[in-house]
Amino acid sequence: MATFVLVPGPWHGGWWFELLARRLRRHGHEANLLTLTGVGDRNHLLIASVNLDNIRDLANVLEAEWIEDAMLVGHSYGGMVITGVADRVTERVDALVYVDAFVPRDGRCRLGLGH
Repeated sequence: MATFVLVPGPWHGGWWFELLARRLRRHGHEANLLTLTGVGDRNHLLIASVNLDNIRDLANVLEAEWIEDAMLVGHSYGGMVITGVADRVTERVDALVYVDAFVPRDGRCRLGLGH
């Protein structure tokens, strides 16, 4: 079975994927919900330097939870995060799934997408 790590976009916490997580678990998969630093119930941690440092949030979860076969699912800004994580800890990632998400190209920032 697969190990999913669900990464919501801005203004959402891990709870945003709860229904999907329940369905995945019902089919025998592992589903981990992530709330990024500065967002949702972690909004008190928001400081000016929080940006794509959220990549570190997810990479730390993969390492701390010993996840080595992750299917990373990113929504909106979460697409930027999962792409960065796949670049940094390739050995822990099996697949990337973009759900209405930003899909960055190498060397491009989010502001350059869609224009």
